[in-house]
Parts: sequence; structure tokens; C-alpha cells
Amino acid sequence: MPSVKIKKHAPTNDMTPFVDVAFLILSFFMLATKFKPEEPVEVTTPNSVSSTTLPEKDAFMVSVDKGGRVFVQVDNPEFRQILIQNLNQTRNLGLTPAEMKSFINAPSIGVPFNQLKGLLAMDQDLAKKVQQPGVPCADSTGGELYFWIRDALSAYSGRKLNLLIKADNDAKYPVFKNILDAFKKNDQNKFLLVTSPEDAPIGSSLYETRQNQIKSGK
Repeated sequence: MPSVKIKKHAPTNDMTPFVDVAFLILSFFMLATKFKPEEPVEVTTPNSVSSTTLPEKDAFMVSVDKGGRVFVQVDNPEFRQILIQNLNQTRNLGLTPAEMKSFINAPSIGVPFNQLKGLLAMDQDLAKKVQQPGVPCADSTGGELYFWIRDALSAYSGRKLNLLIKADNDAKYPVFKNILDAFKKNDQNKFLLVTSPEDAPIGSSLYETRQNQIKSGK
């Protein structure tokens, strides 16, 4: 009796479910990812071990680059608008509505008040290429930085404003002291330093706490 030969068929794989899953994962990351805000200068912060988590909102940050230039930044667009309206009135800046809108869209500012109007009047792409000299704060009163902090606190009246200082590892102490003077003149003695986090030493209490949090899934 002759043997029956079974015709062989090449296996087929339907990739449609895999493509659907891939697009679902991609969509999730696009919606859930928080993009890092654009910064005008590169700041290399020192390392530190800390259990404190930086606030993700309602923050006023003062950045210092290695050359000592000072920049200010407010994360909330709503309060950026109130801040620039306050400054426009208290400092007689003469800003137009379009220039104030430009400030709301700007990542941060590092110019004296007498140059602010000219910077905000520029096209945004052109303004990004401007070498900003920094906010003046080189005296015991905090210079113009004092007014930035004062009007930011006023904009957040009745609501907590988180004060942050992000200084380059090579920044000189006198600049940092002038920033502290601006905070003190506004009766602000509590602030957070932005640093690059590193692991706690093995065996320390902070290390044990972090290990327990990892094990518990927190």
C-alpha cells in the first residue's frame, strides 16, 4: 500500500496583534512622559545624597551657570502671567500684551529689567540664540533678583511657592551669597538646592530605608 504524503505548508504568523500592542505602548509613553523643560544654559550640579524629592509644580527656580550668570524660572504658566503683570506694573517695564505673552512662553529669563522688553520683543527662535548676561544680583540687597522673588511671592499669595536654587558645581560662592541675600531680604530662609542624586552609602539608615521601600514596592 503506497504511503500518503502530507503536503507541507509554511507556517504563517499574523503580526497584527503585535503591531497593535506596540502602538498602545507607544501611545502610553507619549501621554505619560514628562518632557524636560528647555534650559538656556548648561548647569552641572554637584552630587548629593538626599531623601527629599524635588517638587514637580509651583516652583520658582534660580539657576547659576559656571560663569556666575543668574536665571529665573517659574514652572506654572498661569503664575508666570501674574508675575510678569506684577513686574510690568511695579518696575514700569512698559511691556505690551504680546511681549508679556512671550514671557509666558519663555523657559527662563536672565537679563536686567532694562533689556527685558527688547528680549521679549524678539522672535522666539532668535531670542534663544541671545547670550543673556544674567539677572543682576551683585550686592547685599539682592539687586534685581530681589524684585523677581518679591513679585513671584506676590503672584503666589495664599499658595505655597517652592523656592529652588540650581547652581553649577564651578559657580563661585559670592554669587551664591548674593542670591541668599535676595531671599533673606524677602524674608525667605527656606529653599531647596537642586543637585544630582546619588545612592546612599551601603549600611546607612537612608540606604536601609530605600531598600525597604523597593522591597515593599513603594
